Amino acid sequence: MDDHIIRATVDEGSVRVFIADTTNLVNEALKIHKTSPIPTVALGRMLTAGSIMGAMLKNDTDILTLNIRGDGPLKGITVTADSRSRVKGYVYEPIVETFLKESGKLDLGKAIGFGTFTVIKDLGLKEPVSGQIPIISGEIADDLTYYFAKSEQVPSSVALSILLDKGGFVKKAGGFIIQLMPNASDDMVSYLENKLAHLPSLTSMLNEEKSPKEILNILFENKDIKIHDIIPTSYYCNCSREKVEKALISVGINELEDILKTDKKANLHCHFCNKDYEFNEEDLNNLIIKLKN
Repeated sequence: MDDHIIRATVDEGSVRVFIADTTNLVNEALKIHKTSPIPTVALGRMLTAGSIMGAMLKNDTDILTLNIRGDGPLKGITVTADSRSRVKGYVYEPIVETFLKESGKLDLGKAIGFGTFTVIKDLGLKEPVSGQIPIISGEIADDLTYYFAKSEQVPSSVALSILLDKGGFVKKAGGFIIQLMPNASDDMVSYLENKLAHLPSLTSMLNEEKSPKEILNILFENKDIKIHDIIPTSYYCNCSREKVEKALISVGINELEDILKTDKKANLHCHFCNKDYEFNEEDLNNLIIKLKN
């Protein structure tokens, strides 16, 4: 099945759940950015989180941006998602030394370092809504759990996992976000705390090829589950020559004339899909004429 997110509620809406399979879109990001293992996993987790949080947006025009800036060799990651769970992103340093923990697992915290985790929501208001926390672990799921608690006051459990094969390609990718609503009973809180404490790791479930629906049933066996949507998710960059042209025009006549005089061309690069847009001398002249008219 293609990448998708299950949006469900449990126990008469007292818990909301989002579970995603993002294997194809994370592989697409790897293909575009040619990342080494740690950047692949870090970007993959951020893209998975972005796709799920995109499904939480209410309006068609809403846009979400996740940004990590750290003092480690990875430097940072930027991911954006729309309300249709279409995501794109890039890591500031695509090739980074492979750091390992004593357990043999990749050490994302060491690669990311200390810094900030920022969530920006453009909801069509005068100003975007923004929340920022210090990086807690650099593992991304822990940081998002802390963000939801501190910035949105929503008790949440976040799990994100990217499985790589020996060649560094993405074998499986996915994640879940579980959130307690204000009407959650003490029994449900206790159930969830106990379930999450004894749950097989998401990595092991993905390794066993468990689907989002199967993971949902493992999480809430014998509970009243209501699946509301199965949402397609994909890697999607909406850049175009027309949009880049508008960005060039926005710098103004003086700046364009200076570019024409100095370089005789402009080359603009999209970080999200690695496309280059070149504007030659004739193109720049036409833009200047358009502005003057």
